[in-house]
Amino acid sequence: MKKIKTTPLAPQEFEVEQISENEANIVAYPFETGYAISLAHPLRRFLLSSSVGYAPIAIKIEGAKHEFDSVRGMLEDISDFILNLKEIRFKLLGGATEAEINYNFAGPCTIKGGDLTNNEVEIVTPNAHLATLNEDSTLNFSMRIAQGIGYVASENTYNELEEGYIALDAYFTPVRSATYKIENVLVEDNPNFERVVLNIKTDGQISPLDAFRNSLEVMYAQLAVFNSEISVKAPATIERSDENPDLKKLSAHIDSLGLSARSFNCLDRSSIKLIGEIALMSTNDLKNVKNLGKKSYDEIVEKLQEFGYEVGGDLSDEVVSALKKKIEAL
Repeated sequence: MKKIKTTPLAPQEFEVEQISENEANIVAYPFETGYAISLAHPLRRFLLSSSVGYAPIAIKIEGAKHEFDSVRGMLEDISDFILNLKEIRFKLLGGATEAEINYNFAGPCTIKGGDLTNNEVEIVTPNAHLATLNEDSTLNFSMRIAQGIGYVASENTYNELEEGYIALDAYFTPVRSATYKIENVLVEDNPNFERVVLNIKTDGQISPLDAFRNSLEVMYAQLAVFNSEISVKAPATIERSDENPDLKKLSAHIDSLGLSARSFNCLDRSSIKLIGEIALMSTNDLKNVKNLGKKSYDEIVEKLQEFGYEVGGDLSDEVVSALKKKIEAL
């Protein structure tokens, strides 16, 4: 008879393949069929839409009244200057979320992104071209840089601007690309499990791994709404919401521990199905499980501790009684 699962296998392997400073592969496996894409796709969406970055939101240039104006002695007109400015990626220092920074340049010179670095802001694209000044020309401007997510049109970056400022479209997202691929991986002679490889490239404002962590935080925060208490009476076939939380956790299948194949098979062949059965055992009972070696014993003890329990731990009489009834019913 084929083994029938009651709980999907939980992936245990996680790897970070650092390709360059601003590119990495996030790898996780093994997933049940269809689970990998179910997680990879929303993570990609969160990476592209919710990663926090910095961008100029307004600029005031001495001698220029609007974005179609020009500055004497500067090769680029204001519209080209603004386009070049948007290619420069900023990072505010000291935990600041917004800053106004003033710059003064005198020609002849070529201004690069790195020339904008000071004690308030770091430039992560130092070689990006900004402007070219002729001899005897000057360029004086003030710029407001802010922290944000996604794309914000210029009409929404500020409610009111001081006279002389030009509002800018702001592209905050520091993630340049996020792609994923799903590969098959072998688990216990079954080739139908999946491995997800998520490739992340950033502009340098944030590392790929930090961007991934941020996307997870956003994803968890969005899902947290479902943890709220729901005052609707559950159908009889659904577990009661007032069930003892220990009993609920200990009634889970041993699949939930994420054990290695060797440890899982030893327990499974001994007809140990629930996590609570392990918690009810003494250390000697567990050690005497047929074909269970020391390495497997140590792994089971460690996984059970990660789950919040000890082998032969102190459980309430209520939980012990209820667990024994569930075990007898198997």
